[in-house]
Amino acid sequence: MAKLRILPSPEDGLRGLIERAPQAEAWVDSLKEKARPTAAVLYGVRRRLATGGVVVLTVWLFAHVMLGANGMVVYRQKKAEYESLQKEIDGLQKENDSSAQQIRALQSDPKMIEKEAREQLHYARPGEVIYVSPAQQPPPVSESRTARK
Repeated sequence: MAKLRILPSPEDGLRGLIERAPQAEAWVDSLKEKARPTAAVLYGVRRRLATGGVVVLTVWLFAHVMLGANGMVVYRQKKAEYESLQKEIDGLQKENDSSAQQIRALQSDPKMIEKEAREQLHYARPGEVIYVSPAQQPPPVSESRTARK
């Protein structure tokens, strides 16, 4: 046969707690007496502690707002960068528009085609003479300059 185990009744557990209650109360009272001077000092300086806490929180919040990852300093840098990029986009858009206009003119305007052929390819009509200036060359280096080096 299996051994049967007899469990204590719930009333027995409560009796143990009731018997130890006066000791627990005495322990809590002794802790209260030990903590009373510290609590009195803290109660006396509670306004100073609260004011100090608010000041620390305010300083931290100010630093976070001004210097944080999304603070005012970074915001102003990003705004300046945005404005410069916007100016660059506008300039490139104007350049793109003028290039597109030049392409359309070269595709359809005979006067523009002739102008480009004359300038870039040096074409001429019969009887015309084209004068081309020689390319500029850098000035010669004098011997006195090279000797000093």
